[in-house]
Amino acid sequence: MKLAYCAIFGLLLSAFTIAATPARADDVNRLSLGVGAFDLFDSDNDTAADFRIEYRPGAAIVWELRPWIGAEVTSDGALFGAAGFLYDYNMGNNWIITPSFGGGLYSDGGGKDMGSAIQFRSQIELGYQLQNSSRISASLSHQSNLGIDDNNPGAETLGVYYHIPMNWVKSGPGSNGY
Repeated sequence: MKLAYCAIFGLLLSAFTIAATPARADDVNRLSLGVGAFDLFDSDNDTAADFRIEYRPGAAIVWELRPWIGAEVTSDGALFGAAGFLYDYNMGNNWIITPSFGGGLYSDGGGKDMGSAIQFRSQIELGYQLQNSSRISASLSHQSNLGIDDNNPGAETLGVYYHIPMNWVKSGPGSNGY
């Protein structure tokens, strides 16, 4: 069943990548706050609330890839710190598709045993950018150790994000035209 979810996720990511046009340059640094359901599609009842905080610099590193760094905690005590890259695709009318990939370290706390402290996350978001440069997005992510351990159960998280322009931190919403 996990393989089917991974295959569907990969097909969706590929379809969006082929169909999308690159977003116009957006150099806005954002603080992203997320909430969701960790291990939502597994039948072993390990589902937990998922809380995320990420920093997403606006400047591209290479090709139009931008870095992200973040932390995730679940209601059952699992922790995940990770970093990676993302790419924004402009679908028109302020709709944006953002695929991302990264890796980091995981501690299960009282939560799901993921087989290894080293974990990887692939994610896709469908977001809407507001006039003030903030964004609201829905996300679907898959986290696993990519088979570096024999125990590799993986977990999917369905969530929502609110992406806050960093200029708000200094001067508040509505400043500098945002």
